[in-house]
Amino acid sequence: MSTTKVKRRVGKYEFGRTIGEGTFAKVRFAKNTETGEPVAIKILDKEKVLRHKMVEQIKREISTMKLIKHPNVVRIYEVMGSKTKIYIVLEYATGGELFDTIVNHGRMREDEARRYFQQLINAVDYCHSRGVYHRDLKPENLLLDSHGNLKVSDFGLSALSQQIKDDGLLHTTCGTPNYVAPEVLEDQGYDGAMADLWSCGVILFVLLAGYLPFEDSNLMTLYKKISNAEFTFPPWTSFPAKRLLTRILDPNPMTRITIPEILEDEWFKMGYKRPEFDEKYDTSLDDVDAVFNDSEEHHVTEKKEEEPVALNAFELISMSAGLNLGNLFDSEQEFKRETRFASKCPPKEIVRKIEEAAKPLGFDVQKKNYKLRLAKVKAGRKGNLSVATEILQVAPSLHMVEVRKAKGDTLEFHKFFKNLSKTLKDVVWKSEDLQMPAA
Repeated sequence: MSTTKVKRRVGKYEFGRTIGEGTFAKVRFAKNTETGEPVAIKILDKEKVLRHKMVEQIKREISTMKLIKHPNVVRIYEVMGSKTKIYIVLEYATGGELFDTIVNHGRMREDEARRYFQQLINAVDYCHSRGVYHRDLKPENLLLDSHGNLKVSDFGLSALSQQIKDDGLLHTTCGTPNYVAPEVLEDQGYDGAMADLWSCGVILFVLLAGYLPFEDSNLMTLYKKISNAEFTFPPWTSFPAKRLLTRILDPNPMTRITIPEILEDEWFKMGYKRPEFDEKYDTSLDDVDAVFNDSEEHHVTEKKEEEPVALNAFELISMSAGLNLGNLFDSEQEFKRETRFASKCPPKEIVRKIEEAAKPLGFDVQKKNYKLRLAKVKAGRKGNLSVATEILQVAPSLHMVEVRKAKGDTLEFHKFFKNLSKTLKDVVWKSEDLQMPAA
């Protein structure tokens, strides 16, 4: 590809691809140039933060999270600020999302589901004890490390746009509808800890059943089911698991089981080991205040360098499950919120083909260099599906096309990509053409 792109560095971190997007933030893969360690960096727009009067809340949330060191919570390493951006440097979980495991393999055995649930409760209990509430717990926010251990992401940062009222209760209806507690929907104020616990119960049900307990295409019908706790257990669920779930998915937060009570539950305690970890470590909160200081001496240095659009080996390996890079271009790869394929076509031809394929599927297409944003005109059950596409150079005659869900429903994205793939057969380089050497 003859075109060049801007390579960005902020402080000691070199930015790579975008790995997630939201209303208030974008998350990018990055490398610590001093240690070589991979990290994820959440980028917030300062102007939006100031406009929504979120400064003090962000300071409080970040300060608390910096002091949290728990094996089942994604760590915050440091915070940096420039004139226009806030950069939150996070631990990078290499094992992907728990959501992908459920979609690809279906329901789990009880002992496997219990292990993840125990780790989830450990993380939630620890953070609640420090006044941090998630408010959007769902499998897509639960990551896995290289050893398959659970890591709760965005804990305390997922609800940056929410405000706590004078009565000490949260009043904003937030989160994914299927996982939201009944009291959140009632808009009368709710206890963040009990609302998080309800979401944990929905997650446990999904792990055991392979599907959601509350599901309906009509939002009002869905809310009614949630408010009345109308759900049915699959026949393979054991009685002890049913008993625990019934106590968690209690629509009355005043009688809902608490975390101390869960820790004493017989089903929960099977094989349970309380995590042992060292909480004592040096950390500084100076960078949190410096982020919002308008003095240039506190601003991190942003460097931009032009270079060919090419992936280096470090980024390629970070995208693969192992050193066999054939996994990157496997058309039969397991479903995730992002997917990739390789092509020998010229980049302009790839852009043209994607544009031609997307428009008949009901998408508006916006182009900028070799990045495309596809936006569905008709809204799905979780809003308008938006898909980000980027063409990256692997070798002079080989390009990788990354297709990533930017907004909307993950399963709708899955259906979109299957339809898109059918019309791009002459563009995709088939995986059997790749002869990768054995590792």
